[in-house]
Amino acid sequence: MIKIGQYNALKVIKKVPFGIYLDGGKWGEILLPIKVVPQNIEVNDTLDVFIYFDSEDKIIATTKRPYAKMGSFAYLKVVDVNRIGAFLDWGLDKDLLVPKSEQYRPMEKGKSYIVYVQQDNQDRIIASSKLDYYLDKTQPQFKQGDEVNLLIAETTALGNKVIINDTHWGLIYLSDIFQSLKYGSMTKGYIKTIRDDGKIDVVLRKLGQDNIRELANRIMKKMHALGGFLPLHDKSPAEDIHQAFGESKKNFKSAIGYLYKRKEITIESNGIRINSN
Repeated sequence: MIKIGQYNALKVIKKVPFGIYLDGGKWGEILLPIKVVPQNIEVNDTLDVFIYFDSEDKIIATTKRPYAKMGSFAYLKVVDVNRIGAFLDWGLDKDLLVPKSEQYRPMEKGKSYIVYVQQDNQDRIIASSKLDYYLDKTQPQFKQGDEVNLLIAETTALGNKVIINDTHWGLIYLSDIFQSLKYGSMTKGYIKTIRDDGKIDVVLRKLGQDNIRELANRIMKKMHALGGFLPLHDKSPAEDIHQAFGESKKNFKSAIGYLYKRKEITIESNGIRINSN
């Protein structure tokens, strides 16, 4: 079955001067225009294509990779605004419409927004900036320590809101942020806590000893790059540690303590040094 707004593996059934036709099942023959047909494609070959609707609302295929697909959130730029709504660049020939009724706030040309890609009641592919409506409110199935994909959303008084795996809201508390977070960017994160009310706290580093070992490895790599000595230690200002590693002073102290116990470093008055033994 064809999935609109998704990638589909379809068989080539016909070659024509202006492209190739793919077997679309109940949708019939679906055109892949000649400008996006890969070289050396023959009848009966299978292609991985993205299925959407062209400017005349006819079903069409492309080998281009859009910036978002159906059922996902993405950070996209507005290229035009008119009485119908806003139009977003999502990497395809036909821009993605955000109807006025689906705009959380009126969108402006040239600005970028986080949106959700969906189908409307006429089966058109559209987007919405009313994010709350499309996020799951049920109890999440994540476990503490799970690695997840994060889309950075707005900053609040408590920290940064994030969208987790295209399904749930999460929050990175200010006390857990040790690097610059850009609205609309993607990054990896880890589930810290799932509260009784279903709200999810997220961190950007692995929890516990996994994080300390990972930081210790980064410290050693940094020291090797600097010739074996790092001008930081357990008494260094937190700001200097954050600038060098994007970590808290507490985590840094734990990491150099870990290295010291393993006899990999010595701690000197003005920094730490790799043991030569």
